[in-house]
Amino acid sequence: MKLTTKKTVLLGMLGFIPLAIAANHWHLPPVLVFVASGFAIIPLAALMAESTEGIAEVVGPTLGGLLNSTFGNATELIVAIVALRAGLVDVVKASITGTLIANLLLALGLATFLGGLRFKEQDFQPAVARLNASSLNLAVVVLLTPTAIHLTTDKSLEASTLNDFSIVLSILLLVFYGLMLLFSMKTHTYLYQSTETAKEPEAEHHSQARSTLWRQVAVLLVCTIALVFVSEILVSSLEKAVVTLGLTDLFTGVILIPIFGGAVEYITAVTFAVKNKMDLAVAVAMGSSLQIAMFVAPVLVLAGRVIGQPMNLEFNAFELLAVAIAVLITNSISGDGKSNWLEGSMLLVTYAAIGAAFYFHP
Repeated sequence: MKLTTKKTVLLGMLGFIPLAIAANHWHLPPVLVFVASGFAIIPLAALMAESTEGIAEVVGPTLGGLLNSTFGNATELIVAIVALRAGLVDVVKASITGTLIANLLLALGLATFLGGLRFKEQDFQPAVARLNASSLNLAVVVLLTPTAIHLTTDKSLEASTLNDFSIVLSILLLVFYGLMLLFSMKTHTYLYQSTETAKEPEAEHHSQARSTLWRQVAVLLVCTIALVFVSEILVSSLEKAVVTLGLTDLFTGVILIPIFGGAVEYITAVTFAVKNKMDLAVAVAMGSSLQIAMFVAPVLVLAGRVIGQPMNLEFNAFELLAVAIAVLITNSISGDGKSNWLEGSMLLVTYAAIGAAFYFHP
């Protein structure tokens, strides 16, 4: 089978795994360990995504859709849980907001800009875009409430109060996430059907996928174990690397970690866009953001309670402002179901401005 340039590059990047292990073992400079382990995460994330899609094709559309939705952000979830176990709660929180911002501004911005350079105007389903926009608005409202409670309380607020409130919010978000899956995979599937995917030959591909199911499962398990191991190296080098580079935990969590964890999604969104499959590009970028807000963040709150590292949904006020800006500008350009390169440049300039703001934020 002929390998595409993308697959060749990703397979080549697997070399960063032994490099990260060796750098960590020989106690090389923390920055080198951090960068090597960060790049090692990218091909593992790509292989996990590919194997999940392969399994989904075999088990059918309903269970397959659930698998894709649940494991869509497995990389970010695993890295965050490892960081949470290490007690880096603030970094985990920053990575949540950073991933939301990066998916909406960087991933969608690159896809819209590069797709717009090749095609004068691209179309996607406005009904789905509006539903995603409303769901993102809900996510912003929910994420704002713990901080709002803290800022509007005259008395000193105990951490346990916000922790308990965050448990309630997490359960509500997971319930809504389940309703989203029911809506997209059962009651309103026709809204999410892409004309591009309908053209692909089903029968032959399906039979081939069924014959290699065991391989896909094995790849998923091996990559998950490897990702946990690499994430441990990344997290262990994180604090020393941040000090060496003179960066803040806020900038590292919001900007650096999401770039490593979400690189595969950015590449995927751009690939769809330049092939004029803007429906799929928007689904990857906005859908991933919704998974982070509605699934990953609540799971991390519940996991923190279980492993003895309490985490709540009270975020830095500046992080929330950045998320609100990202949601606002994304919603403003996606409502008409059309995109062009200028709209993509708006998203990218906004991301650059927010990134610079986090860099200079004390």
